[in-house]
Amino acid sequence: MERKWDMNEIKVTGENFNTAVAAAAKPVLLDFWASWCGPCKMLAPLVHELAAKHPEIDLGSVNVDEEPALAIRFGVMSIPTLILMKDGAEVRRLVGLQREEALERFIEV
Repeated sequence: MERKWDMNEIKVTGENFNTAVAAAAKPVLLDFWASWCGPCKMLAPLVHELAAKHPEIDLGSVNVDEEPALAIRFGVMSIPTLILMKDGAEVRRLVGLQREEALERFIEV
């Protein structure tokens, strides 16, 4: 499955992490996923809707198959994993498929 990138979604890589996430002016919601992951496919539309409703956050997408070093760096053991970053630091994380209400609570900074 090829992931379709929204205008508001940043494909996060090891090369652009510092500028796209660590130095970001707003909080960044990192979505760690893989194309073969069923729960990731189910969560993706909810995460995109959430980001569209909340312009105060940026959405960053990390394909763990393409960026294993980032997954290791953040200790991602299961996917989907969502990590909310603020000022370059992890604020909180959620693992697994989540309901819309849980996602709304999760991004409250």
